Amino acid sequence: MMRDQADAELLAAIQAATCSAFYSAQTRLPDDVMRALHRAFAGESGGIAKGEFSNIMENITRAGDLGIPICQDTGVPIVYFTVPPDIPITNDLFEAIADGVRLATERVPLRPNVVSPLCRENTGDNTGPGMPAIHLRPGDRLCITVLPKGAGAENMSRIAMLLPTQKDEIARFVVETMLIAEGRPCPPVVLGVGIGSTFDGVAALAKEALLLPIDEMTEFEQCLCNAVNDLGIGPMGLGGDTTALAVKVKEADCHTASLPVAVNVQCWACRRASVVVPV
Repeated sequence: MMRDQADAELLAAIQAATCSAFYSAQTRLPDDVMRALHRAFAGESGGIAKGEFSNIMENITRAGDLGIPICQDTGVPIVYFTVPPDIPITNDLFEAIADGVRLATERVPLRPNVVSPLCRENTGDNTGPGMPAIHLRPGDRLCITVLPKGAGAENMSRIAMLLPTQKDEIARFVVETMLIAEGRPCPPVVLGVGIGSTFDGVAALAKEALLLPIDEMTEFEQCLCNAVNDLGIGPMGLGGDTTALAVKVKEADCHTASLPVAVNVQCWACRRASVVVPV
Protein backbone atom coordinates (compact mmCIF):
# COMPACT_ATOMS: atom_id res chain seq x y z
CA MET A 1 0.00 0.00 0.00
CA MET A 2 2.82 2.39 0.87
CA ARG A 3 4.52 1.58 -2.44
CA ASP A 4 1.29 2.33 -4.34
CA GLN A 5 0.95 5.62 -2.51
CA ALA A 6 4.56 6.56 -3.30
CA ASP A 7 4.01 5.74 -6.97
CA ALA A 8 0.86 7.85 -7.07
CA GLU A 9 2.68 10.77 -5.45
CA LEU A 10 5.52 10.49 -7.97
CA LEU A 11 3.11 10.52 -10.90
CA ALA A 12 1.29 13.52 -9.45
CA ALA A 13 4.61 15.31 -9.03
CA ILE A 14 5.55 14.63 -12.67
CA GLN A 15 2.19 15.95 -13.82
CA ALA A 16 2.57 19.11 -11.72
CA ALA A 17 6.17 19.65 -12.86
CA THR A 18 5.18 19.33 -16.51
CA CYS A 19 2.41 21.89 -16.11
CA SER A 20 4.73 24.22 -14.19
CA ALA A 21 7.48 23.95 -16.81
CA PHE A 22 5.10 24.87 -19.62
CA TYR A 23 3.77 27.82 -17.65
CA SER A 24 7.30 29.10 -17.08
CA ALA A 25 8.34 28.57 -20.70
CA GLN A 26 5.25 30.27 -22.08
CA THR A 27 5.24 33.36 -19.86
CA ARG A 28 8.91 34.33 -19.51
CA LEU A 29 12.08 33.81 -21.51
CA PRO A 30 15.33 32.33 -20.14
CA ASP A 31 17.93 34.80 -18.90
CA ASP A 32 20.40 33.99 -21.67
CA VAL A 33 17.79 34.72 -24.33
CA MET A 34 16.87 38.01 -22.66
CA ARG A 35 20.52 39.04 -22.54
CA ALA A 36 20.88 38.24 -26.25
CA LEU A 37 17.81 40.32 -27.09
CA HIS A 38 19.11 43.29 -25.10
CA ARG A 39 22.53 43.05 -26.79
CA ALA A 40 20.92 42.87 -30.21
CA PHE A 41 18.68 45.85 -29.46
CA ALA A 42 21.66 47.92 -28.31
CA GLY A 43 23.62 47.03 -31.44
CA GLU A 44 20.91 47.78 -33.99
CA SER A 45 21.60 50.79 -36.20
CA GLY A 46 18.24 51.14 -37.95
CA GLY A 47 15.17 52.87 -36.54
CA ILE A 48 12.68 50.31 -37.86
CA ALA A 49 14.68 47.42 -36.37
CA LYS A 50 14.96 49.21 -33.03
CA GLY A 51 11.21 49.80 -33.10
CA GLU A 52 10.57 46.11 -33.63
CA PHE A 53 12.87 45.26 -30.74
CA SER A 54 10.95 47.72 -28.57
CA ASN A 55 7.72 45.92 -29.50
CA ILE A 56 9.31 42.58 -28.63
CA MET A 57 10.49 43.86 -25.24
CA GLU A 58 7.09 45.33 -24.43
CA ASN A 59 5.46 42.04 -25.42
CA ILE A 60 7.75 40.13 -23.05
CA THR A 61 7.14 42.57 -20.19
CA ARG A 62 3.36 42.48 -20.55
CA ALA A 63 3.31 38.68 -20.75
CA GLY A 64 5.35 38.43 -17.56
CA ASP A 65 3.28 41.03 -15.70
CA LEU A 66 -0.01 39.43 -16.69
CA GLY A 67 1.18 35.83 -16.45
CA ILE A 68 0.00 35.01 -19.96
CA PRO A 69 1.75 33.36 -22.94
CA ILE A 70 4.31 35.46 -24.81
CA CYS A 71 2.88 34.32 -28.15
CA GLN A 72 -0.59 33.19 -29.22
CA ASP A 73 1.04 30.18 -30.88
CA THR A 74 1.96 28.21 -27.78
CA GLY A 75 3.42 25.52 -30.02
CA VAL A 76 3.39 21.77 -29.77
CA PRO A 77 4.55 20.14 -26.52
CA ILE A 78 8.10 18.84 -26.75
CA VAL A 79 9.46 17.34 -23.53
CA TYR A 80 12.93 16.12 -22.57
CA PHE A 81 12.46 13.71 -19.69
CA THR A 82 15.56 12.98 -17.61
CA VAL A 83 15.23 9.88 -15.45
CA PRO A 84 17.74 8.59 -12.85
CA PRO A 85 18.63 4.88 -12.88
CA ASP A 86 16.72 4.04 -9.68
CA ILE A 87 13.33 4.94 -11.18
CA PRO A 88 11.75 2.22 -13.38
CA ILE A 89 10.64 3.38 -16.82
CA THR A 90 6.92 2.64 -17.13
CA ASN A 91 4.09 3.82 -19.33
CA ASP A 92 2.62 5.54 -16.26
CA LEU A 93 5.52 8.03 -16.30
CA PHE A 94 4.76 9.05 -19.87
CA GLU A 95 1.05 9.27 -19.16
CA ALA A 96 1.79 11.56 -16.21
CA ILE A 97 3.61 13.91 -18.60
CA ALA A 98 0.63 13.80 -20.97
CA ASP A 99 -1.65 14.61 -18.03
CA GLY A 100 0.62 17.56 -17.26
CA VAL A 101 0.22 18.80 -20.82
CA ARG A 102 -3.55 18.49 -20.56
CA LEU A 103 -3.45 20.42 -17.30
CA ALA A 104 -1.24 23.11 -18.84
CA THR A 105 -3.58 23.39 -21.82
CA GLU A 106 -6.36 24.28 -19.41
CA ARG A 107 -4.46 26.41 -16.90
CA VAL A 108 -1.72 28.31 -18.78
CA PRO A 109 -3.66 28.21 -21.13
CA LEU A 110 -2.09 26.57 -24.15
CA ARG A 111 -3.77 26.95 -27.51
CA PRO A 112 -4.98 23.49 -28.64
CA ASN A 113 -2.62 23.02 -31.59
CA VAL A 114 -2.37 19.24 -31.90
CA VAL A 115 -4.30 17.70 -34.78
CA SER A 116 -4.33 14.46 -36.73
CA PRO A 117 -1.93 14.94 -39.67
CA LEU A 118 -4.33 14.00 -42.46
CA CYS A 119 -7.91 14.46 -41.27
CA ARG A 120 -6.83 17.52 -39.18
CA GLU A 121 -9.12 16.59 -36.29
CA ASN A 122 -8.10 18.51 -33.15
CA THR A 123 -7.73 16.55 -29.94
CA GLY A 124 -8.49 19.67 -27.92
CA ASP A 125 -5.87 19.10 -25.22
CA ASN A 126 -2.50 19.07 -27.07
CA THR A 127 -2.11 15.31 -26.68
CA GLY A 128 -2.61 12.43 -29.09
CA PRO A 129 -0.59 9.77 -30.90
CA GLY A 130 3.03 10.93 -30.66
CA MET A 131 2.11 14.03 -28.65
CA PRO A 132 3.53 15.21 -26.41
CA ALA A 133 6.84 14.39 -28.13
CA ILE A 134 8.83 12.91 -25.24
CA HIS A 135 12.59 12.39 -25.45
CA LEU A 136 13.91 10.13 -22.69
CA ARG A 137 17.40 10.81 -21.32
CA PRO A 138 19.37 9.25 -18.44
CA GLY A 139 20.57 11.52 -15.67
CA ASP A 140 21.15 12.00 -11.97
CA ARG A 141 17.88 13.80 -11.29
CA LEU A 142 14.29 13.40 -12.38
CA CYS A 143 13.74 16.49 -14.50
CA ILE A 144 11.22 17.84 -17.00
CA THR A 145 12.53 20.19 -19.70
CA VAL A 146 10.05 21.63 -22.18
CA LEU A 147 10.68 23.23 -25.56
CA PRO A 148 7.43 24.53 -27.07
CA LYS A 149 7.75 24.90 -30.85
CA GLY A 150 5.46 27.12 -32.86
CA ALA A 151 4.68 26.34 -36.48
CA GLY A 152 6.01 29.56 -37.98
CA ALA A 153 9.57 28.64 -37.06
CA GLU A 154 9.23 24.85 -37.17
CA ASN A 155 7.90 24.95 -40.73
CA MET A 156 11.09 26.67 -41.91
CA SER A 157 13.37 23.89 -40.59
CA ARG A 158 15.29 21.76 -43.10
CA ILE A 159 17.43 18.65 -43.38
CA ALA A 160 20.06 17.65 -45.95
CA MET A 161 21.96 14.43 -46.49
CA LEU A 162 25.24 15.84 -47.73
CA LEU A 163 28.24 13.85 -48.90
CA PRO A 164 31.49 13.86 -46.88
CA THR A 165 33.09 15.88 -49.68
CA GLN A 166 30.50 18.62 -49.10
CA LYS A 167 31.67 19.68 -45.65
CA ASP A 168 32.20 23.20 -46.94
CA GLU A 169 28.52 23.29 -47.96
CA ILE A 170 27.28 23.20 -44.34
CA ALA A 171 27.46 26.97 -43.92
CA ARG A 172 25.76 27.51 -47.27
CA PHE A 173 22.91 25.20 -46.23
CA VAL A 174 22.43 27.00 -42.90
CA VAL A 175 22.39 30.45 -44.51
CA GLU A 176 20.18 29.24 -47.37
CA THR A 177 17.67 27.93 -44.83
CA MET A 178 17.27 31.41 -43.37
CA LEU A 179 17.28 33.04 -46.80
CA ILE A 180 14.31 30.87 -47.78
CA ALA A 181 12.58 31.53 -44.45
CA GLU A 182 12.94 35.32 -44.62
CA GLY A 183 10.62 36.92 -42.05
CA ARG A 184 8.23 34.00 -41.63
CA PRO A 185 9.81 32.49 -38.47
CA CYS A 186 9.64 35.87 -36.65
CA PRO A 187 13.32 36.79 -36.54
CA PRO A 188 15.67 37.43 -34.89
CA VAL A 189 15.90 33.65 -34.68
CA VAL A 190 17.94 31.10 -32.83
CA LEU A 191 19.13 28.35 -35.15
CA GLY A 192 19.82 24.88 -33.85
CA VAL A 193 22.14 23.02 -36.20
CA GLY A 194 22.65 19.27 -36.09
CA ILE A 195 25.64 17.71 -37.83
CA GLY A 196 26.18 13.96 -38.11
CA SER A 197 24.25 10.94 -36.79
CA THR A 198 21.54 9.60 -39.15
CA PHE A 199 18.58 11.04 -41.08
CA ASP A 200 16.35 11.00 -38.01
CA GLY A 201 19.15 11.53 -35.51
CA VAL A 202 20.43 14.77 -37.03
CA ALA A 203 16.98 16.35 -36.74
CA ALA A 204 16.96 15.46 -33.05
CA LEU A 205 20.43 16.99 -32.65
CA ALA A 206 19.28 20.24 -34.26
CA LYS A 207 16.34 20.53 -31.88
CA GLU A 208 18.46 19.62 -28.84
CA ALA A 209 20.90 22.38 -29.83
CA LEU A 210 18.12 24.86 -29.03
CA LEU A 211 18.39 23.80 -25.38
CA LEU A 212 21.99 25.04 -25.19
CA PRO A 213 22.74 28.45 -23.62
CA ILE A 214 23.21 31.12 -26.27
CA ASP A 215 25.42 33.50 -24.28
CA GLU A 216 28.54 32.13 -25.94
CA MET A 217 29.25 30.65 -29.34
CA THR A 218 32.20 28.71 -30.68
CA GLU A 219 34.18 30.24 -33.53
CA PHE A 220 32.29 28.03 -35.99
CA GLU A 221 28.91 28.98 -34.50
CA GLN A 222 29.82 32.67 -34.56
CA CYS A 223 30.86 32.43 -38.21
CA LEU A 224 27.51 30.86 -39.08
CA CYS A 225 25.67 33.51 -37.08
CA ASN A 226 27.58 36.32 -38.78
CA ALA A 227 26.77 34.89 -42.21
CA VAL A 228 23.06 34.72 -41.36
CA ASN A 229 23.09 38.27 -40.03
CA ASP A 230 24.75 39.45 -43.23
CA LEU A 231 21.49 38.59 -45.00
CA GLY A 232 19.98 41.75 -43.52
CA ILE A 233 16.54 40.19 -43.00
CA GLY A 234 16.36 41.78 -39.56
CA PRO A 235 13.72 41.75 -36.82
CA MET A 236 10.37 40.53 -38.13
CA GLY A 237 11.82 40.50 -41.64
CA LEU A 238 11.77 44.30 -41.91
CA GLY A 239 15.52 44.72 -42.31
CA GLY A 240 18.26 45.24 -39.77
CA ASP A 241 21.55 44.09 -38.36
CA THR A 242 20.19 41.14 -36.37
CA THR A 243 18.58 38.23 -38.17
CA ALA A 244 19.89 35.58 -35.74
CA LEU A 245 20.49 35.98 -32.02
CA ALA A 246 22.65 32.86 -32.06
CA VAL A 247 23.51 29.66 -33.89
CA LYS A 248 24.11 26.59 -31.76
CA VAL A 249 25.61 23.38 -33.13
CA LYS A 250 25.38 19.84 -31.81
CA GLU A 251 27.35 17.00 -33.41
CA ALA A 252 27.35 13.21 -33.44
CA ASP A 253 29.40 10.63 -35.31
CA CYS A 254 27.99 9.39 -38.59
CA HIS A 255 28.53 6.88 -41.41
CA THR A 256 31.75 7.26 -43.35
CA ALA A 257 29.76 7.83 -46.55
CA SER A 258 27.32 10.46 -45.29
CA LEU A 259 27.18 13.92 -43.73
CA PRO A 260 23.68 14.65 -42.39
CA VAL A 261 22.91 18.29 -41.57
CA ALA A 262 19.72 19.73 -40.09
CA VAL A 263 18.62 23.22 -39.14
CA ASN A 264 15.84 23.65 -36.58
CA VAL A 265 14.59 27.22 -36.62
CA GLN A 266 13.36 28.92 -33.46
CA CYS A 267 11.81 32.40 -33.32
CA TRP A 268 13.02 35.17 -31.02
CA ALA A 269 10.82 33.67 -28.30
CA CYS A 270 13.23 30.81 -27.64
CA ARG A 271 11.01 29.26 -24.99
CA ARG A 272 12.38 26.58 -22.74
CA ALA A 273 12.17 25.74 -19.06
CA SER A 274 13.19 22.95 -16.71
CA VAL A 275 11.65 21.73 -13.46
CA VAL A 276 13.29 19.17 -11.19
CA VAL A 277 10.78 16.66 -9.80
CA PRO A 278 11.28 15.94 -6.06
CA VAL A 279 11.57 12.20 -5.42
